[in-house]
Amino acid sequence: MKILANDGIDAAGKKALEILGCTVVTDNVPQANLADAINIASYDGLLVRSATTARKELIDACPNLRFIGRGGVGIDNIDAEYARSKGVTVFNTPASSSQAVAELVMSAMFAAARGIYDSGTNMPSKGVTEFASLKKKYSKGIELRGKTLGIVGFGRIGQSLASYAIGCGMKVVAFDIISDAHKEITLDIAGTPVRVNVPFVTFDNLLAQSDFISMHVPKQANGAAVIGSNEFAKIKKGAVLINSSRGGVIDEAELLANLDSGHIRAACLDVFVGEPVPNEALLKHPAIISTPHIGASTMEAQERIGLEIAEKVKEIMKK
Repeated sequence: MKILANDGIDAAGKKALEILGCTVVTDNVPQANLADAINIASYDGLLVRSATTARKELIDACPNLRFIGRGGVGIDNIDAEYARSKGVTVFNTPASSSQAVAELVMSAMFAAARGIYDSGTNMPSKGVTEFASLKKKYSKGIELRGKTLGIVGFGRIGQSLASYAIGCGMKVVAFDIISDAHKEITLDIAGTPVRVNVPFVTFDNLLAQSDFISMHVPKQANGAAVIGSNEFAKIKKGAVLINSSRGGVIDEAELLANLDSGHIRAACLDVFVGEPVPNEALLKHPAIISTPHIGASTMEAQERIGLEIAEKVKEIMKK
């Protein structure tokens, strides 16, 4: 089987595929040339992350593709149902990146709570001449312990984040369209499993009571924001918003307006509308901590993703 890993693959995953007898090519092909490259080289499989898309046109142009795999959680950059209707297997790797994304969210919340990002920007240029004023500016931080974290979307990533937050002494509530009264998660405390129930609440209730709100939902089918002007009006004053799911699930213009008015304390964004060219106003806003879509980009997570891809391909090869 010949595979094009157009957005790359971890060395461990590549080796695992090669042990299966696969030829894995990691040369990046521009999107405009992708169909021709797949057909000329007779690739059986295409592996992507977030940079490459596999839309209807590509699927139609490459009738010999057996599978399209996404190294990550979401598959909104693949016309998955259409591909499956054409007999193409589509898979992702939902089990591998949860911890990495959860840790990024936790680090962002700590940074937002203490102004670390803004302080780290200002101290190199102003620390010598304005130390006292900077000390006063950044002495109004808050602590995470005792605060309420609202998690919107309680899949693998949301549950992993909950375990970290509870371990830090936060109260956690969740909202999911697959609603329930609560969900039990297991924390590993020094090798001892501890089971904790996370209560489910209504979306409005979550917005009203949460000090921190973290989004873990897919891009909406109609492109609408999950948090827009109506939802911002319901959010607790001084809350911090975190989005590590998909750009656009928080209305970016409304976010800027609510930051400027002081209704929202801070925001932490790993994803943006228009990637890889985000709105510059977001990147330059002093109350926004921004990262370039690196939620799953740890060495450990990428290795797990690569090995999970190899396992998925192994199953395809058996058919």
